[in-house]
Amino acid sequence: MKTPTYALIDLNTRASSRYEIPESLYRRYIGGKTLGARLLYDLTPAGVDPLGQDAVVIVNTSPATGTGAPCSSRFNMTFKNVLTGGIASSNCGGQFGVLMKRAGYDGIILKGQSETPCVISIVDGRIEITDADELWGKDTEETQHAFPKIYGKLVIGPAGEHLVRYAAAVSGERVAGRCGAGAVLGAKKIKAIVAYGTKRPEIHDREKFAKYVDKWVRFLRGHPMTGESLPTYGSAGLVSKANATNALPTHNFKYGHFKDAHAVSGETLADKYLLRNSSCISCPIRCERRVEVDGKDVKGPEYETCGFFGPNIDAVSMENMIRLNYLCDSYGMDTISLASTLAFAMELKENGVADFGVSFGNSDNLADIVGKIARREGVYSDLANGSKWMSERYGGKEYAMHSKGLEMASYEPRRSVGMGLGYATSNRGGCHLNGGYLALLESVGVLSMDALSTSAKPAFTAFFQNALEAISAAGFCLFSAQSFVPAVLFKIGPHHPVTRAIGKIATHLGFGVRALLWMMPVLRFNSVFLFPHAEALRLVTGLPFYTGSFVRLGERGYNMERFYNYREGLTKADDSLPDRLTQTPQDPNNPKTVVRLDKMLPVYYRIRGWDKDGTPEKRTLRKLGVQA
Repeated sequence: MKTPTYALIDLNTRASSRYEIPESLYRRYIGGKTLGARLLYDLTPAGVDPLGQDAVVIVNTSPATGTGAPCSSRFNMTFKNVLTGGIASSNCGGQFGVLMKRAGYDGIILKGQSETPCVISIVDGRIEITDADELWGKDTEETQHAFPKIYGKLVIGPAGEHLVRYAAAVSGERVAGRCGAGAVLGAKKIKAIVAYGTKRPEIHDREKFAKYVDKWVRFLRGHPMTGESLPTYGSAGLVSKANATNALPTHNFKYGHFKDAHAVSGETLADKYLLRNSSCISCPIRCERRVEVDGKDVKGPEYETCGFFGPNIDAVSMENMIRLNYLCDSYGMDTISLASTLAFAMELKENGVADFGVSFGNSDNLADIVGKIARREGVYSDLANGSKWMSERYGGKEYAMHSKGLEMASYEPRRSVGMGLGYATSNRGGCHLNGGYLALLESVGVLSMDALSTSAKPAFTAFFQNALEAISAAGFCLFSAQSFVPAVLFKIGPHHPVTRAIGKIATHLGFGVRALLWMMPVLRFNSVFLFPHAEALRLVTGLPFYTGSFVRLGERGYNMERFYNYREGLTKADDSLPDRLTQTPQDPNNPKTVVRLDKMLPVYYRIRGWDKDGTPEKRTLRKLGVQA
């Protein structure tokens, strides 16, 4: 069995060496964010400054990356979170991960800091670090055009250079958006990392793998979510669904319904602005929207961007939203954290606290302001620090919409309380993906569990957090998991008596899900209908991955991330949400429309095998093989 080969790059000396991953770590953590978390813990001291000399950044792939399996072009960045001080993982599509692997490296470990701007080139196994003074100051589009088209590229824009706390790293038109991925590269003066090679990825059983891939692709194309809804409307198709269930953040999460939501919906985007569909490498879903900006064919906005540059700031201009999405990619900034910080600034103005020239209902001047934030010009440097930092300076903590310092995604948790629990317990902060994405079952999916019930939500949240962690570790896009809900339920719809009955039953299955989590080690089967990723991983690696051991991989990774956060000083107090979400009912006539963390957290901790303070118990770490 071949274990992964990483490159260890010291930016102080501009020297590189091979870094072989021990077999014991490979078997336990596989790759991507789970292996990245283990390496970050081992290679950095406690309390390191995420933008300092001793910080480490890990850019790595997974076993499935580049194999041709569905949705498998992903790579991951792991580093200390610029916004939270805990763990950060930022996942991305594009070509870079595939071409780095073809160049002979499964990952790179970046340490130290370059004194001057630089480019790291990885071509057919050879690593070279060169000066990049002429590229410093250029946007991500201009920077990528400076290299051969066939290269995979990972670059930063002006936001990363100016250490905007939510700066992103960009590969093609795909973005490693969250947690400050662009800022940590900018602090190391890395303008670009480029890769090219022709090495074929290793697959344990290539013949069976090819047959399985064909079967899986047919399944994805035949499923109503991955074969119809996502290709037709992209993720922006969730705008109307969230709005219908009062789960669409509006006016900085003050409300959950926006009367003009259709103007910024996936349906309107498809009907009036869509040029064509596109996709990442080897993706049969093809959810990417292609739109026009200044005569150029560019990537269109995802659901989060539509939600935050639309209803959450009370704006209705799809044209402005498309342009702002393009500008954020060009400057290299996370649209979620940026737009949520702008909404917070708008509420500061509304409450007479501070005026940054932004106001609800107006997105016409935001293009200029976004540029000023990216370059940290004047007072806009404050907005470059995110909503948590701003609330500590200006006040308004009760309506700064973040958890642990990372702004939350575009799902109103007072109508999706399991998602609220996920936001609060997510290791990287207010993330729907790391939080288990229970909103898909509660408020924007077809299953429609009781969105306000707390009874089964801790168990479901833990289960789906583990599952999504494993899918990411293996190297797959999480959209490939949206076929989890049976196709028949999509066909009959969320209002059919059968669907409603199943949703009602699921609301009371907490004990059953807890039993399932306990039984994971003995579930030795794989199915294309449940977690097809497990069988693909087994055929690629030759390791005995089945449904149970696959989900246990995710549980191990989740606890590893929690263990890192614990070392860095995050505690139970950080498993929290703003007072607006936990104390103020969304519906004044329904006191249940709040997130009852006080009821769910103790149960969630017990299910996880953590103590009452939310710290993983020694027996849990021992069971999972997570050791200091």
